[in-house]
Parts: sequence; C-alpha cells; structure tokens
Amino acid sequence: MSFVRATSWSQLLDSLYENAWVPTLQRFRPPFAFRGLPDDSYSLNTSLMRMGEKCAQIEGHLLRNFKKYAMRNVVEHDSFWYWLSVAQHHGLPTRLMDWTFSPYVALHFVTANTDLYGRDGVIWCLNYKKVHQQLPGLLSNVLANEGADVFTIEMLSRIPSLQELDGLSVEPFTLFFEPPSIDDRIVNQYALFSVVSNPTVGPQSWLKDRPDLYQKIYVAKELKWEIRDKLDQANINERVLFPGLDGLSRWLKRQYVQSSGSLSATTEDADDQTSLSSGRPASPG
Repeated sequence: MSFVRATSWSQLLDSLYENAWVPTLQRFRPPFAFRGLPDDSYSLNTSLMRMGEKCAQIEGHLLRNFKKYAMRNVVEHDSFWYWLSVAQHHGLPTRLMDWTFSPYVALHFVTANTDLYGRDGVIWCLNYKKVHQQLPGLLSNVLANEGADVFTIEMLSRIPSLQELDGLSVEPFTLFFEPPSIDDRIVNQYALFSVVSNPTVGPQSWLKDRPDLYQKIYVAKELKWEIRDKLDQANINERVLFPGLDGLSRWLKRQYVQSSGSLSATTEDADDQTSLSSGRPASPG
C-alpha cells in the first residue's frame, strides 16, 4: 500500500499512471480499478452495509422483492447477475460497489460536489489482477480459460446466487465484474463492480490485511478547482457521464457555482452528490 497527497495536477497524473507500463503487453495499461470520493473520511462500506447490523438478513428480501416488482421493466429475466447489476444501478442497497477503469471518471466524483471543496478527496486504486490471484479455484479457472482479467455476468453464470458465491470459500474473497451495458451511464462511466463473498464485509475491511493490493491518492482540497475546470474542458462532466436532462441540469448548476471559497453545504445540495453509475445520492461510509 502506498499513500500520496497530490498538490499539483502533474503530481496527480504521475501518481494515477505510476507503473502503467505493462512489459508483457508492451502497452500502457495499468490493471487498476478506481473509485473517487469527495471526502477522504468516507469509507468503502457498501450501500447494503449502511442498512445496519442486520444487512445480511435483509439482502435476500431486497433482491427478491426488487425482482418481483421490477419484472415488467427489465428485459433480461434469467441471469441473477444481470438482476443484481440492474438493482445496484438503480439504487437498491446491495453488496456491490461501483468502480471505474477511468482515473478521470474517478476524479469527476472527487470534484463533482463543490460543497466539499474544503475537504481533501481521495482516489482508491485497486489492482484487480492481484485481487483475482486470491480467488478460489473455480473462479480462477474461469478467468484463465477466458484469458480475461475481470469477469462478465456470462462468466459468472455458473454461480446462480450470492449464497453459492459465499460458499466457495470460508475466507472472504473479492472479485470484479463488468456490468452489462444497461444504459449509456454504464458505458460512459467505463464502469465495473466489485463484490465480496460476505455481505457484512466491505472492500475497505477486506483490504485491511492486504496492503499490497491497493494504493490511495489523496487529492488536496486546494487542487479541486483546477481539476474540475480541466475535467470540464476534457468533457468529463455530468452531461456526459449522466446522459439526459438530469445530468445536463447538474452540469449547468455546477457551471455557475462561485469559486469564492464562501460555499456552505446545505442538506438539499448535499443530496446532489452522486455515486458511480447511478443517479442516486452517495452516502458517506
């Protein structure tokens, strides 16, 4: 595990692309999943864990009822992993967590909420190849047979439930999979999901004893406006990442926020902070 606090744009980019060169591929393709948070005190607890101590007991009820009531709105009815992805995407509390292959998308979520510009942000960078080296044999074989680094929902079809996933190993493990292209948000955000084989274990606690799997890049609060303006110029913004009128409205609202440093958070404005691949509020851990 490594920590760095980036105080300049160049330092930030160097940190995000450190060790990006992959000799075996002769390409710059770092095997990292990124998650950006606007406040460095936020944790990597899942939305299901934030439901309380009995989250494991209610997980199945949430998913069963979501599927029952959402049936007429979802085309794919057979794949459990498709249903789980749709549920996460539309804000149901699940054990999934949103990540992105794009460090720039992660930076967007560090800087999207201008009310938190008085706080350092943070980007979590997880090496999904190293994470997958700790998978049980069945899942390791699936990746090896496909020659893949992350899963798709089709590759996970041999595991038709979270209970069967949990039963593959006594020791919790984590895997990453690409969600289906449900809509343009998923595609534009270059999204992927993580899942831990235990509903009460979040990515942060799972990583506690595995410091070689990740790094954290703290984003200095005084750097946020520069990042935000450069991302907007690069067309990394709500209008692109949340296609539609809602994203357009968020983008326009932020475009006219004053950068005087006199911003004060309100409950209404705080609810506009959005999480990866969804339009829902992102709760702190």
